[in-house]
Amino acid sequence: MYPEITARHQQLIDNVRTYAESYFSSSNVTRWRRDAGLPDEVVSAFVNLDFGPFNVIRRADNQPYDLFAQVLVLEELARSSACTLPFPNDFLNLQIMSEFAGSEQFERVYSDYSSQGRLTFALAISEPDGGSDTMSMQTYVKSEDGVPVLHGRKTFVNNGEFAPYLLVAAIDRDIPKGRHPSLSFWLVPAGLTGITVYPIKKIGQSMLPFSDVIFNGVKLDESYRLSGKVGGFPQLFHLFEIGRVFSCATALGMAQAAMEDAVRYARDRSAFGSSIGDFQIIRQMLVDMELKLQNMRNSVYRVSQLLSEGRNDKQTRLAVALMKRFVPATATEVASDALQIFGGRGYTYNERVASVWKDCRGYQIAEGTDQIMVHIAAPLVFDKYLSAEPIDSL
Repeated sequence: MYPEITARHQQLIDNVRTYAESYFSSSNVTRWRRDAGLPDEVVSAFVNLDFGPFNVIRRADNQPYDLFAQVLVLEELARSSACTLPFPNDFLNLQIMSEFAGSEQFERVYSDYSSQGRLTFALAISEPDGGSDTMSMQTYVKSEDGVPVLHGRKTFVNNGEFAPYLLVAAIDRDIPKGRHPSLSFWLVPAGLTGITVYPIKKIGQSMLPFSDVIFNGVKLDESYRLSGKVGGFPQLFHLFEIGRVFSCATALGMAQAAMEDAVRYARDRSAFGSSIGDFQIIRQMLVDMELKLQNMRNSVYRVSQLLSEGRNDKQTRLAVALMKRFVPATATEVASDALQIFGGRGYTYNERVASVWKDCRGYQIAEGTDQIMVHIAAPLVFDKYLSAEPIDSL
């Protein structure tokens, strides 16, 4: 059905499915949601999977990560587990590290990840008053008596309570501002004086524990600075687009899980002497859900192919924004309809569709809200239809 999925891709999907079915039973997922994380054996088994010829968790011979293969892995993980796992964040964080760190810095981080299955750092970019407006970042580094000192506050720091290091994005006030503020990344030991961490309680995505982190005059060593490619905000924004693909792939996989649960329940549940799957209204709901799933998958696969080709033009930026505007909201609709088909049982912790709904709803906020995607897409839509040289049709 999808010509992009080759026989090798299917083998990759099958390997991930076998892994997921070995670990992500309903009882395990319930327990790990409550514990806000995965056991060591589960994450270690993931990084030791056979990913075949695909660059899934690291670059190969300086070649880019295989974005489409990553999408297939994340979609299948979400479908099999029906929950938000840490792996999409790991994929994105590794790419951010590989873009901004020197080779020696990256190899240290990757070596730990490949042996333990856990990143040694938590990514700290978002700020309480910034939201999607990353360039309004207030956290900064400025030298005091020749020592770089970090001030500011970050929020929604995944695993911020537990990671031994924090990868902090900050404005470097020692460097004059150019077209954009001078963005710097620092791999900061979490135990330094002046760092305070507060947990954040969320209603969903419970395997991703979030924190607020305050930096109050934290003295840094220059060796903490990432010393690789100086891409600044434009490169970070491009990586955010990859993060949006990962979010959408995960939301798609969870919506697929909700659909499969709803079909099984509609087939097996009887009311008024008939299977509820024989009721016309239930059939209409399932057909509309399937239509939404196919459109979501088409969008995610299309965007991942564009980004895999190295595209960073207006057409690609519009495709990313439209995908992010459409997929999480539609995944939430699919999960909500699945919950409705289950009736009262769907509104309990006994069925996973309720948790899927909450997790999908979170992706309408994460990686840029629905409304921010309109803000990004609208000028590109005008440009597409009104400029002298409109961008190509999608």
